[in-house]
Amino acid sequence: MNRNLHALLAGVLGSLAACGSGEDTIATPPLPVPITGPAWPTFGGDAQHAALAAIASQPLSRILWQTPVDTAPQYGGGGSYLLTHYGSPVISSMNTLLIPVKTTAIGSFRIEARNGSSGALLWTAASDYLVPPHNWFPSYNLTLSSTNRLYAPGAGGKVYYRDNVDSAAGTLQTAVFYGAAVYTANQAALDAAIIINTPVTADAAGNVYFGFLASLPNVANLTSGFARLTASGTGTWVSASAAANDVAIDRPAMNSAPAMSRDGAVVYVAVSDAAGQGYLVGLDSATLAPLARMPLNDPITGAPAFVSSDGTASPTVGPDGDVFFGVLESNRPAHNYRGWLLHFNGALTQAKIPGGFGWDDTASIVPVSAVPSYAGISTYLVMTKYNNYGGAGTGDGKNRMAILDPGSAAADRITGNPTMAEVLTILGPTPDPNYPGGVKEWCVNTAVVDPLTKSVLFNSEDGLMYRWNLVTNTLSEQIRFTNGLGESYTPTALGPDGVVYAINNAMLFAAGR
Repeated sequence: MNRNLHALLAGVLGSLAACGSGEDTIATPPLPVPITGPAWPTFGGDAQHAALAAIASQPLSRILWQTPVDTAPQYGGGGSYLLTHYGSPVISSMNTLLIPVKTTAIGSFRIEARNGSSGALLWTAASDYLVPPHNWFPSYNLTLSSTNRLYAPGAGGKVYYRDNVDSAAGTLQTAVFYGAAVYTANQAALDAAIIINTPVTADAAGNVYFGFLASLPNVANLTSGFARLTASGTGTWVSASAAANDVAIDRPAMNSAPAMSRDGAVVYVAVSDAAGQGYLVGLDSATLAPLARMPLNDPITGAPAFVSSDGTASPTVGPDGDVFFGVLESNRPAHNYRGWLLHFNGALTQAKIPGGFGWDDTASIVPVSAVPSYAGISTYLVMTKYNNYGGAGTGDGKNRMAILDPGSAAADRITGNPTMAEVLTILGPTPDPNYPGGVKEWCVNTAVVDPLTKSVLFNSEDGLMYRWNLVTNTLSEQIRFTNGLGESYTPTALGPDGVVYAINNAMLFAAGR
């Protein structure tokens, strides 16, 4: 979010319920329209965060329905901006949307299950989740396993789960990775001491992974790190310092979802120290034993890059196993607070060509077949936000989205250093009166790539959602959600019927025919 980006990162504002265990609250919905199709089970669409559609998206003809994702949004600047990250809706193959909803200013949450065809409420359940210390308000995310089991963070490092999310009748249950008996005997103390601080990611076998913060000392003898829970509730954990083999590392990166290798053998996580310097780490997905690590260094200066707790960058795993992860530059604002999209091989032994933007963005994967004009040799491309923030360094406010070639280098627009070659870029269409010649920012932290229509779907701080046609390199469709707002970046998602979902100004919108 540009208007406050560089000032906030420097620490200065400037120009820029109840516990949910037990029976759910059940609504009386109309009969749903029967739909079976590809699910959207997690942030970024899958455990690799590729954000690839498996069904053609519907035209952006109208708003089908909308619902709040925050009933107490906290605005700044006299209502001009909203620095809250919102979790992605997740969607079952039978078109049930599971939506995380913030219900108080300080961050109480509930889960709403809604019929994707109508938006009608199917069931609700409360979470007792407590929010970690923060600057920009962190995200609260859900995930669906391959067995259609919902997982959601709770207080004390526990997770809630519910089977058969498409049914109005069901019970929210809990699992605790360090042991239910330890938690039950010390619930109040552990609720305050242990806080999940990343989205939850499920693998193909139904195991789930997440990061947590642990205040020391605590009765469970936990140190901040990463946990794994099996479907039967058996837990394993590893500290962040042990994962990185560095005693200075003391936390999982805030809001950064674990990502799975294509074969499911490795889980990739980001860690940092109090100064925001860190590593990308590969863990054995069965044991959480450390396998590999790569320092997150600025590709130009060679100094440690900045892993910001205000961002939501998560690792993306490409079809060839390469891993992409966004950071801020070490010498801010030398790259205009754009950061870098770091690029490594799957073994984390080789740094490859970086991308020219990484801040608060999770790259999406683009099949080369979706870009007919591409004539290079790479087997896939990547899509990222490509803002060039007005007022940050030399930023001119020419905010773009970009399709990049991970296997081909070209001169970076700002530094001239080698970065991933631009295959296509698209400039925002709405002038920004704060920056003469500039345009409103693209407002997305993971965007749907639809290879069936050869397009990408994302929204903007101008209050509209757009379809980027990769054949004509034009914004071929648009739909207005709000009048626009400076806000933290938000996810897009796709339902099994091709309906597109995006968040703008604390509302979830469903757009389609």
